[in-house]
Amino acid sequence: MDDLIRATDRGLYCEAGGFYIDPWRPVDRAVITHAHADHARPGSKRYIASRAGERVLRHRLGDLSLETFDYGEPLDMGKVKVSLHPAGHLLGSSQVRVEHDGRVCVVTGDYKTDADPTCEPFELVPCDHLITECTFGLPIYRWPDPQKLFDDINAWWRGNVEAGKNSVIFAYALGKAQRVLAGLDPSIGPILAHGAVDGLTRAYRESGVDLPPTRHASAEAVKETKGSAMVIAPPSANGTAWMKKLRPCSTAMASGWMAVRGRRRFRSVDRGFVLSDHADWDGLHQTIRDTGAKRIGVTHGYVDAMSRFLNEQGVETHVVPTRFEGESDASDAERQESEPQ
Repeated sequence: MDDLIRATDRGLYCEAGGFYIDPWRPVDRAVITHAHADHARPGSKRYIASRAGERVLRHRLGDLSLETFDYGEPLDMGKVKVSLHPAGHLLGSSQVRVEHDGRVCVVTGDYKTDADPTCEPFELVPCDHLITECTFGLPIYRWPDPQKLFDDINAWWRGNVEAGKNSVIFAYALGKAQRVLAGLDPSIGPILAHGAVDGLTRAYRESGVDLPPTRHASAEAVKETKGSAMVIAPPSANGTAWMKKLRPCSTAMASGWMAVRGRRRFRSVDRGFVLSDHADWDGLHQTIRDTGAKRIGVTHGYVDAMSRFLNEQGVETHVVPTRFEGESDASDAERQESEPQ
């Protein structure tokens, strides 16, 4: 691997700058791409992240020594110049650009290229060496038009209201839940939020993101809105005792994994909506081409398949090992963000 950024047993390390990127063990100085628990781990002495994501990161990690910077703002760290650039994954998500002696390496973190009103749009960052996630790095993963998808979600909700049933949509508490909320039509009925979603949505609003009004999905709120509410909850709430108060209801899952036949049955939901906060196959390859990078590192996801495909296309590619594998049906991140009821 390029010696500017290398893999270690604590995560990606820049020796010339004296910092780690998304370390999974405590370090002295951690540059954080975003607040999901598989990227932002507790225990480090000093954290550096985007100013846009400060509130959600503090919500996730609590009291911490945190320095925040605007996107594109240069930061001298040791012998390198570092800047953060929008990744489009969720509020405050960043790509990390590292420059040293005329060479540029970019670590994408998680990213998506689709438009999302709840976060800053993805910014293409030219580089020599790109380390990209590939959570959905197979050609079967191609996302539908977001507007049509939200039209389908609202039509499903409207149909449930007519049938006298609550609508429960499962979405990861940080990022996905707020994106779902932004696409809902509040004229259809009231919107309730599971506790794990409620607190993070509050952090979004405090950060200046405009979202439809919600109420915490308390027993009282559920009783008052019975048969008409849209309830947003993390996937871990499915099948728990918490769900009993929402009956009768219809359930759905919003995830990129819904693109695979059988995943809806696996999650035991009535509907599956293909909505991801990661780049799809086309988005990944468009990004790789447009950066102009001559060397590609792949991490988080279908790394072997992606590496093999790129090498066959004549692109110098290597696998960057990681402790985590990106978004999954039962991810560490989702479990940690789903405790409050």
